Formats: sequence, structure tokens, C-alpha cells
Amino acid sequence: MSRIGKMPIVIPAGVEVQVEGNMVTVKGAKGSASQAFNPAMNIKVEDNTIIVERPTDNKEHRSMHGLTRTLINNMVVGVSEGFKKELEVNGVGYRASMDGKNLVLNVGYSNPVVMVPTEGLTVEVAGTNKITISGTDKQVVGQFAAEVRKVRKPEPYKGKGIKYADEVIIRKEGTAGKK
Repeated sequence: MSRIGKMPIVIPAGVEVQVEGNMVTVKGAKGSASQAFNPAMNIKVEDNTIIVERPTDNKEHRSMHGLTRTLINNMVVGVSEGFKKELEVNGVGYRASMDGKNLVLNVGYSNPVVMVPTEGLTVEVAGTNKITISGTDKQVVGQFAAEVRKVRKPEPYKGKGIKYADEVIIRKEGTAGKK
């Protein structure tokens, strides 16, 4: 049995969950989310928990069991606490700023790079080198953070570029330093 799939999801206070067939709708303090899941999965709300069960042990049902439970858990966490990714801009002259809702990156190109956040995301810049992306959908937050990082990936020699706050860049020694 799936170790992740068999764990119940505890519904925190202030979160409302509705299950209609294979459609799950979650409402909380930060917003609401709804998603349709595989109709073979049995999703039940009992007391203050959500339980996901699979009908058989065939390969398709086993693969969908843990995935369905994790996606529902991400919806519950998203509407109650939200998700956040932090990025750092490193490099001489590299900086980030906000122009209305748009993120403007000056990272060594001839023109600044303007990025428009996806609907439902909040982008904040602290100082000139800390970017915080937050929202209720884990996938959308992670995708936009990856797109921002992709503008100028960190390079291994001087560490210049845009990196995640918890990312470790393994530095390389330049060829001039070797004898």
C-alpha cells in the first residue's frame, strides 16, 4: 500500500472542503482552489480529515493513489498557509525592482528584463537583490520562480546570477590560478 496515499489529510481550522464525485474544492483564508481527479480514486471527508482510497491494487491505481493525496494536501496547505519561494540576485550591477506589478531584472543584458507574474502570484523585492514569490498554488509559484532563475542562471566561477535562497553554488577554480 502507498505510504503517502494512506495518510489522512488533516483539515485545519478555517478551511472548508467539498467533494462532489471526482471534483475537490477547497476554500480558506488565502483563497480557493478546485481540481478534478481520477474518477477511480475514492475521496471522502470524515470528521476533520480527508481520506483517499484506491479501488484495486493494479498499477494505474497504485500510481494515482499517492499523487491524488499529495495534490489535495497541497491545495489545503495553499489556501491555509500559502507557498513561498525566495531568490537572490548576485553580481556587480545586478539588481531587481518592481514596476507596478511587473518584476524588472537588470542582470547584465543591454536592456532590463521585464517579467509579468502569473495571475494569483505576489512578487516582492526586498532591497535590490532579494525576490520573494508567493501564492496559493505550489506548481504556479515554482514555475514562475524557475522562469525568473532562467533569466540568468548562476555561474560556477564568480557565483553571479539568480539563485534560490537555499541553493548552494559549487564554485570552480579558474584556469589562471593553476600552475
